[in-house]
Amino acid sequence: MCSNESSGKRQEWSATRDAFPPGGCPGNHESAGKRVAGKKRKGNPYVRRILCEAANAASRTRCALQEKFKSLLVRRGRKRAIFALAHKMLKIVFVLLSRGDYYRDATTNYEKLTVERNAPRWMKMLVKYGYITTA
Repeated sequence: MCSNESSGKRQEWSATRDAFPPGGCPGNHESAGKRVAGKKRKGNPYVRRILCEAANAASRTRCALQEKFKSLLVRRGRKRAIFALAHKMLKIVFVLLSRGDYYRDATTNYEKLTVERNAPRWMKMLVKYGYITTA
């Protein structure tokens, strides 16, 4: 958690609030029931550029972020979808850092990957210690 010690109060930060420095939150204006797309802030151009590069790479991999990108792409177009994905990634990074956790993709079966990677070594160890014999 980030804290603000200078004012003497502990200030909790949220993922949405931390998305502002790179300029990741456009305004949400509504008038007469119609939504008008707001302009995004300028923000830090270096952070924004890195996040958009990462979002572009994530849009080309098989993961949950690619599914999010595809759903946004149909409705918003490529550039806006990339920026929205960068914003989502920034929120994910903030949550992971604040919890001290690792990113685990919802669409990946990590147990299956572990078994596939380690099965040959496990079989060699079973043969080595005599639990199974080779034919």
